[in-house]
Amino acid sequence: MSRVLIECVPNFSEGRNPEVISMITKPIIDSPDVDLLDVDMGYDFNRTVVTMVGEPEAVLRAAIECTSIAVEMIDMRSHSGEHARMGAVDVVPFIPLRGSSMGECVKLSERYAESVSEQLGLPVYMYAEAARDSQRVRLPDIRKGEYEGMKKKMMSDGWAPDYGPSVFPESMGVTAAGARQILIAYNVNLNTDDKKIANSIASKIRTSGSLLRDENGDKVIGKDGNPMRTPGKFQSLQAAGWMFDEDTAQVSMNLLDHSVTGLHDVTETIRTEAEKLGYSVTGSELVGLVPLDAMLSAGKKYLGAPNNANELDLVNSAISGLSLNEFGEFVPQTSIIEWAISGGEYNE
Repeated sequence: MSRVLIECVPNFSEGRNPEVISMITKPIIDSPDVDLLDVDMGYDFNRTVVTMVGEPEAVLRAAIECTSIAVEMIDMRSHSGEHARMGAVDVVPFIPLRGSSMGECVKLSERYAESVSEQLGLPVYMYAEAARDSQRVRLPDIRKGEYEGMKKKMMSDGWAPDYGPSVFPESMGVTAAGARQILIAYNVNLNTDDKKIANSIASKIRTSGSLLRDENGDKVIGKDGNPMRTPGKFQSLQAAGWMFDEDTAQVSMNLLDHSVTGLHDVTETIRTEAEKLGYSVTGSELVGLVPLDAMLSAGKKYLGAPNNANELDLVNSAISGLSLNEFGEFVPQTSIIEWAISGGEYNE
């Protein structure tokens, strides 16, 4: 019988000190029942995304141990970076893979939150499928205000944490934990150093769209008292404009359901929107690992005769079409979840 497997993708607010990340990830490496599939450090973001896969109880233990080390090693009072953040351990999602369910992952996230809040005094908000309040389903809603505004936010009505103290711990900040489907973190780079260009494109494609403004540029307020929005093109998509480096703006995205909105869909739309503004796409990158189905779907879009192609043909077509090799080699054997778990094996 195959092992029951779940994935956990904790995000740590440290992307510049490899020694710190090495210490944080040591419990994963030391566990015989957990595989460390990826460690993606971002210097400008000052953030590291870690991907581990393994048996549920072993993954839970590793996540708790990594959190304990991280809050000791990372001091949020001196942290800065391009990516939005609210804590040393910013978010810890549990994701069902083989033989596991969303309900089981919700329970694991709750046990994680209970443990780290009791052991470390860490405030935890439950999000996604584990959310206990409608305004906490979306991670950006919880993170709004970021680390600098979280102390005041925690004291406002409706924003006491689900677990842990309501007193803001300045050195470690707060954490979000939850359960969700596989999320693809995907970034597309543009040949401009103007972040506004990336923001403009992001607002056109993301599900939440953009704020509706009148002829004076003021926000249009609806009957419910909230700002009105123009919906974006795609469903199940979060997007924002960031800087990849000082010379390169980036449309940074989370594809929440790649069967609804795929890698090819967003890439080609960004290319079109960039060209309208006089710019072009210079490459793309995947942060963490990607499910095989997402790459096969993109490969079928780019390959002329997909019916006769094997998995590797389709993946190579996706890599080329998405420009994944422009800023560094994309290694499918270690970057695709199913292939990484199987030691790099794929179907001919």
